[in-house]
Amino acid sequence: QLQLVESGGGLVQPGGSLRLTCEASGISGPAYRMGWYRQASGKQRELVAHIEPDGTTTYADPLKERFTIFRDNANHMSYLQMENLKPEDTAVYFCNVYISVGSRDFWGQGTQVTVSS
Repeated sequence: QLQLVESGGGLVQPGGSLRLTCEASGISGPAYRMGWYRQASGKQRELVAHIEPDGTTTYADPLKERFTIFRDNANHMSYLQMENLKPEDTAVYFCNVYISVGSRDFWGQGTQVTVSS
């Protein structure tokens, strides 16, 4: 059973940085897309970024100047580096794995990121 565990969230001041980590277990090989989504209170979950096995990335346009996604295929991990954080980045951030065979989505439990002074 594939499981995803996020870490690295927390409280940060505006302008600060955080790196989120997602560790996938119960999966073999790199043939899956890894992504990060976020959900602010009272809002729908939205894409932050995702990365294909070959390293191709997609970002939500407003975030691509400040956020960077990368992955470690050997260790089944993905990372989201967030710079110059703003209060509107406050949300629960979820790790996602998408496997195209069978169109299956898997989600982590989420990690809270709060940007506040």
